[in-house]
Amino acid sequence: MNTFGRLFRITTFGESHGAGIGVVIDGLPGGLAIDWTRVQKALARRRPGHSPYTSSRQEPDTVEVLSGLYQGKTTGAPLALWIPNQDARSEDYAKVAEVFRPSHADFTYVLKYKNPDPRGGGRSSARETAARVAAGAIASQLLESLYPELRILAWTSAIGPYETSYQPQSVEEVESSPVRCPDPAVSQAIIEYLELLRGEGDTTGGIISARVEGLPAGLGEPLYDKLHARLAYAMLSINAAKGFEIGTGFAGARMRGSEHNDPFIRTAEGEIRPETNRAGGVLGGISTGAPLFFRVAFKPIATLRRPQKTVTRHGEPTLLVVEGRHDPCPVPRAVPIVEAMTAIVLADFVLLHRASAI
Repeated sequence: MNTFGRLFRITTFGESHGAGIGVVIDGLPGGLAIDWTRVQKALARRRPGHSPYTSSRQEPDTVEVLSGLYQGKTTGAPLALWIPNQDARSEDYAKVAEVFRPSHADFTYVLKYKNPDPRGGGRSSARETAARVAAGAIASQLLESLYPELRILAWTSAIGPYETSYQPQSVEEVESSPVRCPDPAVSQAIIEYLELLRGEGDTTGGIISARVEGLPAGLGEPLYDKLHARLAYAMLSINAAKGFEIGTGFAGARMRGSEHNDPFIRTAEGEIRPETNRAGGVLGGISTGAPLFFRVAFKPIATLRRPQKTVTRHGEPTLLVVEGRHDPCPVPRAVPIVEAMTAIVLADFVLLHRASAI
């Protein structure tokens, strides 16, 4: 499946070392003015080479519009975007084309597709997420045109053994750290840890936290299409994502009901809301109007700069030494990807909610 969503739908295409990456966005209403500066800014946050703790691959990620736009506004037809690849170094992968890299998708892609593109991981590469971020920047503008107060913010809350509970209030706080951790002391500890791992040729994982404010109540469906279920689906489709929790998440499993329950209160504005929001902004799969809060766990980057035991595609034992350009941790670059997928999910639910109200 290369398509995600129902009314707001994205279909991505392209490979890491092919001609480029693209996305077709369907379901956009006509007449939406698109700020392309915002789209490019979102892509700049995701692209490699923005800090010492990401891959050194240099991709400008300049987006081109192929269809669906007239005089700066959407037409209602599919909006097709194209992002050329300009800094692929396929020769780095010549030595590993016949080897199964540990914890990579090479093994399962060969079993399923027989002839996948091995260069840079092909379709399984995080390069594909550039298309998602472009689509997410469009989704964010659609959401803000309907709900001007809606804000989506994600940040690094943990890398390796270092974690913070601090919640930033702005993207500027997040971007002030090269690892996108808004807690200065934890950010510095993470930086030193990544430097240590880089010297050892090793990698690590971490956690991204996300908060959505200004979200209206009533988004989501009961049972099989709960808002948090669709968010989990979206987040776990991101490369290296291994876990999702909303509200208190797994910590809630160790609490008593008397500790975990959200009492309802009437706000100063006269609205009824949960007082503590331990549910993370969702009850029964439907948004409560309280801030949406969730976390996504990412495994360590699988490509190591140290020898690893593996086998060839013919089952012969070998020692793998990987060359190329790779991140020491997936988390810093995944922050804008989490924001993008959140916007895409919410745009879909907003359109469904508005359609059901007719």
